[in-house]
Amino acid sequence: MDINNILNSLEAKHPGEKEYLQAVKEVLICVEDVYNQHPEFEKAKIIERMVEPDRIVTFRVTWVDDRGEVQNNIGYRVQFNNAIGPYKGGIRFHASVNLSILKFLGFEQTFKNALTTLPMGGAKGGSDFSPRGKSDAEIMRFCQAFILCLWKNLGPDRDVPAGDIGVGGREVGYMYGMYKKLVNECTGTFTGKGLSFGGSLVRPEATGFGALYFVQSMLAEKKDSIEGKTVAVSGFGNVAWGATLKATQLGAKVVTISGPDGYIYDPDGISGEKIDYMLYLRATGEDIVAPYAERFPGSTFYAGRKPWEQKVDIALPCATQNEVDGEDAKMLVANGVEIVAEVSNMGCTPEAIDTFIASHTNYAPGKAVNAGGVATSGLEMSQNAEHLQWSAEEVDKRLHEIMRNIHTQCVEHGTEPDGFINYMKGANIAGFMKVANAMMGQGII
Repeated sequence: MDINNILNSLEAKHPGEKEYLQAVKEVLICVEDVYNQHPEFEKAKIIERMVEPDRIVTFRVTWVDDRGEVQNNIGYRVQFNNAIGPYKGGIRFHASVNLSILKFLGFEQTFKNALTTLPMGGAKGGSDFSPRGKSDAEIMRFCQAFILCLWKNLGPDRDVPAGDIGVGGREVGYMYGMYKKLVNECTGTFTGKGLSFGGSLVRPEATGFGALYFVQSMLAEKKDSIEGKTVAVSGFGNVAWGATLKATQLGAKVVTISGPDGYIYDPDGISGEKIDYMLYLRATGEDIVAPYAERFPGSTFYAGRKPWEQKVDIALPCATQNEVDGEDAKMLVANGVEIVAEVSNMGCTPEAIDTFIASHTNYAPGKAVNAGGVATSGLEMSQNAEHLQWSAEEVDKRLHEIMRNIHTQCVEHGTEPDGFINYMKGANIAGFMKVANAMMGQGII
């Protein structure tokens, strides 16, 4: 495999799609050696087929705001790969949404879903619509218009969307309601639904919870424990909330959260009422964390800065892609960070990842760490198919087991001759091999 030729060809066909090209490059670098051990992959052009999505659906979404004015947005669904199961991946509503970001997310989702061992392919979708500042009625009308354009491409055995940035239980409910009306069927076509109509217990917390279960496994591999560790978390939405809640339950102390306006440092730890306040801040829709410092004396707000300058044992990026850059990584390493685990998708830049690996810092990529969210979505699909709802204890038990299994796969494929575990390499090889073998088994299609 000639990585440079493949990347140059992709860049020529998809110029400017930096996030997508970054995600592809990371995987190709990690799987190069194992790929070259399988000449049958080269003959079948597995890489060339795998890096291009099966299809991309692009559409105009027209809706009417509360003033009676007609608005237009762009909608997308990137169905990347269904070699191991129906397309599965979230829908993101945010002004920054573009095709490069959705292709990167769909590509990552393919390997993430493979790591869960559940039968799910990879997809991602969304729109440049921003729910911020919109009324419930406007959000409902947009969601209904979005699904009116997309519904024929969805189905429980075809493509099962979920939530993502800007898409929570409210938005999923509106989209599922419209989908159900159009197909005249009650199926598990969306995950992240409300508990009263097919949703799963633990789903809102699952990404954050699963991430901490993975971190627990990383520490156990070193004969260590999370109890008493200090943790830096970025973001303050559902993912950061779940991670903060579970870290606190496991005996760690979370000392930071962040937003676009800066970050909060709370040396006393973010627990109890403070964790609940994170949800309140998110519910205000203002996307700022500064009020936390006013509410809780002893904490400090650092405007326009990132939490990675603080000395902590564990760093958990929970906000968005490329939020930890090379300089942030150098600060974390200099301060003696033990573990960096991406809870956001592709939360670290290539420069940051190189810094962590070169210093033998335990770094784990999002496709492994944050797989708990989609794993629990897969469990929701199973419950819907059985027309049952499992207890929170049952879901959490299965989630814990899935995250342990993902960690085991990473160790198996990522342990270097000197004993260092390259979690990025391990996760990419494990996910790649499952998808590649499935594609081989189904012929040239």
